[in-house]
Amino acid sequence: MASQSAPPFRRIADEIARRIAEGALAPGERVPSTRQIAREWGVALATATKALTALRLEGLVEARPRVGTVVAAPAPAEGRVPFRRRSPSALLPDHELSRERIVRAAMDLADGEGLGAVSMRSVAARLGVAAMSPYRYVNSKDDLVLLMADAAFGEETYPVEPPEGWRARLELGARTLWGIHRRHPWLSQVGSLTRPLMLPALMAHAEWALAALDGHGLEPETMLDLHVLLYGYVHGIAVHLEREAQAEAATGLSEDQWMDRQAPAFAAITVATRYPVFTRIANSCKDGYDLDLDTLFEFGLKPLLDGIALIIEAA
Repeated sequence: MASQSAPPFRRIADEIARRIAEGALAPGERVPSTRQIAREWGVALATATKALTALRLEGLVEARPRVGTVVAAPAPAEGRVPFRRRSPSALLPDHELSRERIVRAAMDLADGEGLGAVSMRSVAARLGVAAMSPYRYVNSKDDLVLLMADAAFGEETYPVEPPEGWRARLELGARTLWGIHRRHPWLSQVGSLTRPLMLPALMAHAEWALAALDGHGLEPETMLDLHVLLYGYVHGIAVHLEREAQAEAATGLSEDQWMDRQAPAFAAITVATRYPVFTRIANSCKDGYDLDLDTLFEFGLKPLLDGIALIIEAA
């Protein structure tokens, strides 16, 4: 246990480590997020991030995309080594920093804790370097977020030989973008349709979609509209990935737990006479309606492409 003279992040890390050692937090279970730590201990987000970073460096926790920071599984007994806390000198030296390492650390932080947890200080804490060190490679948080987005969009590429037909190409493009947003839910919070991101990696996805639409007699404006419509479809569903993660972090309730709490309000609506169609349909779902974003994405993609087909046929 850390003494009262230890820095706040160390006392927080030791308390969470104690909970893990005593079994209050089991392997795979989420540990308090940076926001929860900040609220519980009354510290800044940077301090909370530093505490989680210390636990990660000690091998007690690990970040999992779309889940958050969880208790790490114990090492196999035959491979277990005595636990040694890393000293400050064992942290990453400043001269080993690079823009790529900073961007990757920021992406890992956003994947596990959300985009709101990313700051220059929190990234520095995650890397175990001085708070100002990242500024030698990245000018600001805004620049960092753009670099993160460009790196995320650049994780996937397209085949040199495209599939046959415009529809197969657009399907592949849409599913590729959906997979990227699924892997990095925070990505949907960056930029908007009306203020598009001028990122080389994102333009590669635009080029793929526009090339699929090219050569079918469409007006240039129509091609751009269809590209934006398809991207907006992916983005519009993906935005709820991050919002659900934010809601769960803020309330402590999973989606199912939240829905269970809405049961009285739902019952009041479905017994009313003002919404007869909704009531009839809702009561006709034998097992209830389970909104799954992956299923919804696939369901909506077909009619969207069917509509594009009609436009191409009429060109």
